Amino acid sequence: MTAIAIHLVVADTDSDAAWYERALGAQEIRRLTLPDGRALMVELRLGDTVLAVAAEMPEAKIRAPKDLGGTPAALHLAVPDVDAAFQRAVAAGAAVFEPVHDAVWGDRTGQFLDPSGHRWALDTHVRDVPDDEISRELARIVSGSS
Repeated sequence: MTAIAIHLVVADTDSDAAWYERALGAQEIRRLTLPDGRALMVELRLGDTVLAVAAEMPEAKIRAPKDLGGTPAALHLAVPDVDAAFQRAVAAGAAVFEPVHDAVWGDRTGQFLDPSGHRWALDTHVRDVPDDEISRELARIVSGSS
């Protein structure tokens, strides 16, 4: 595991794990099941990261973002071709949050919501941009000037 482990609460462990495999190319590495056969937790390898997805437990106040009205956080995944990866996620049922575009910080990026409401950004680095240029451009965007 990396220093920070990612553990996402999802609406349906089996279908969400399968979605991550289809949409993002994750590979299942471990599964814990309940006596009735339902998956309690599935560990997936996504690049060099282990991503655990686990079932909601409303009785313990553990809910997926979709049931909470959204999430303030985004998971960023570096990919070699953001356009192709984003299209694959959308074709698998992702909801577009922000279309793919060239960002001021030098990445081509786009964001989507997965079936349980987690926000993902896919990024491909295009060019290095000095911090002062990024700050000026973001200030211009925030102020609304052209």
